[in-house]
Amino acid sequence: MKVNNREMTEKPKMYSILIVEDNFSDYETIKRLIAAFDFKSEVKHAKDFEEASFILASEDKFFDAVLLDLTLPDIDKKEVVTKMLDLVFFSPIVVLATIADEEMSLKSISQGISDYVIKEDLTTAMLYKSIVCAIERKKIFFSYEMAKTRYSDLFHLSPLPMWVYDLGTFQFLDVNDAAVNNYGYTKEEFLKMTIKEIWPVEDYSIFDEGVNSFSQYKENLKKKYLRHKKKDGKIINVEIQSNIIFFNDQKAKLVMANDITKQMQYITTIEDQNKSLKEIAWTHSHVVRAPLAKMMSIVDFMKESDEIPAEYQDLWSHFFDSGTELDTIIRDIVKKTETINKI
Repeated sequence: MKVNNREMTEKPKMYSILIVEDNFSDYETIKRLIAAFDFKSEVKHAKDFEEASFILASEDKFFDAVLLDLTLPDIDKKEVVTKMLDLVFFSPIVVLATIADEEMSLKSISQGISDYVIKEDLTTAMLYKSIVCAIERKKIFFSYEMAKTRYSDLFHLSPLPMWVYDLGTFQFLDVNDAAVNNYGYTKEEFLKMTIKEIWPVEDYSIFDEGVNSFSQYKENLKKKYLRHKKKDGKIINVEIQSNIIFFNDQKAKLVMANDITKQMQYITTIEDQNKSLKEIAWTHSHVVRAPLAKMMSIVDFMKESDEIPAEYQDLWSHFFDSGTELDTIIRDIVKKTETINKI
């Protein structure tokens, strides 16, 4: 019996199928049914789970489909599906079940198998349909359209501005809503611009140096700190991460921009405060302590003088001690400000 498949005939392909079946008679039956298909196939046989594991680990190509018997001699049938799914990724699994195992086969679909067939009722058409549909479903799952959908969700729902630009022309190819909201340009305006146009004019030399460097092709995901210009002319500081991708068959770069202007302003404020503290420390150290030192020298001289009445000696001692205490306080302030400046 031949099953018609015009598309397969027009695009001949060798399909590689692994049959994991411990019953040799069942294996021969399944192999004979596959031979009746109108596409070329290469069938490999594993008589138990251990042999299947070895084949799947050593093959230099992926199988187009794996046909799996649930009752293998070296593994519990409650574990065989889970264990086999761990061994394959791109290959769809079609379970070869008996009528007694039909309920378990249905549960296996929720675990990740593509389909199941009942051995007792198996026909060429039934097996053909199950294998082909499993292969096509897997193709769709890993297709570009699926990847594009996932990219689109991550891209457009990101709270951070993101865009894609052509590596040859630097033209914007796509931007997300966060970029539109943050930079002030409409999406239509973005798509008529190059990325250079969101740079301040005074930074053009940095841009030209960067795009003419080979590092733009190899420094993927490396953080860079740049300045950008919004539509209203406001300059912002941004942290950039990027990666090379293919976008509509074009070599492009995907960019994520995090506005760190407030953080930079905060850092600048802290630096200004540290500068002020440093000036205060210098003032205390040189301007205040200098006259204080002179004053204490005079007091010390007066204490040692024989001309000072005895009743004033205690007063001069208290005056000297107060000056020493004040000097200690100033020294502590200087030390603390120096410590802050080192942080």
